[in-house]
Amino acid sequence: MPSFMSSKRAKAITVAAAGTMALATAISVGASIASSPAPIPATADAFMTTVSNQNSAQVMGPAGMNGTQTVLFDQMRSLQQQHAQQAAAAKVAAAKAEAVRKAAAVKAAAAKAEAARKAAAQKAAEQAAAARKAAAAQQAKKAQAAAVTTPTGSPKQIAQQMLSKYGWSQSQFSCLEPLWFHESGWNPAAENPSSGAYGIPQALPGSQMASAGPDWRTNPATQIRWGLNYIQSRYGSPCGAWAHEQADNWY
Repeated sequence: MPSFMSSKRAKAITVAAAGTMALATAISVGASIASSPAPIPATADAFMTTVSNQNSAQVMGPAGMNGTQTVLFDQMRSLQQQHAQQAAAAKVAAAKAEAVRKAAAVKAAAAKAEAARKAAAQKAAEQAAAARKAAAAQQAKKAQAAAVTTPTGSPKQIAQQMLSKYGWSQSQFSCLEPLWFHESGWNPAAENPSSGAYGIPQALPGSQMASAGPDWRTNPATQIRWGLNYIQSRYGSPCGAWAHEQADNWY
């Protein structure tokens, strides 16, 4: 009887030791998988199933051993689920970060476009202002030149100053002076009651002098400018016009 019991006890101890070693191996594998950041591969389930089947085949004694293995398997499954949840959360976070990056890029592009639009508008405004300034300067220059070149003084003095613009010498004034004295007495408001001829050169009709300026009715310089143009185109010079006047009593 004692010999039989001793043999049975030795066999139980051997089986228990084998189960303990299998449990230690499973715990070691579980700890290694729990510490790894990578998802638990599907082969872990197969491994745990194999270990469980082996231990079940080897350990037929205490029921607590199988319960421990079940707890280990549940823990492994829980770790697997946690890793899957963490991966899904990381994927969602990455998607949100990408959306934020794209929104920031769109906003930056819009800001850049708006800045370019404002710069173009400012440049256009500056160019328009520069053009207006240049036009005003040109107008002022023309007005200044006109003021400098426009003769002043009495009608006779104005006529003397204009002779050189037509390439005539001052000697031509000796013919121009009696010509227009005979026609109008050098009076800018002189008007012939019979023909309607008007002004110093006695233009017929007087409105012809509007080609020299809108102030032809009152401005001696405008009338003289028109009269000298007329003389140049028709007679070539004041002396030519005066010769015709003396011969035919008109020019």
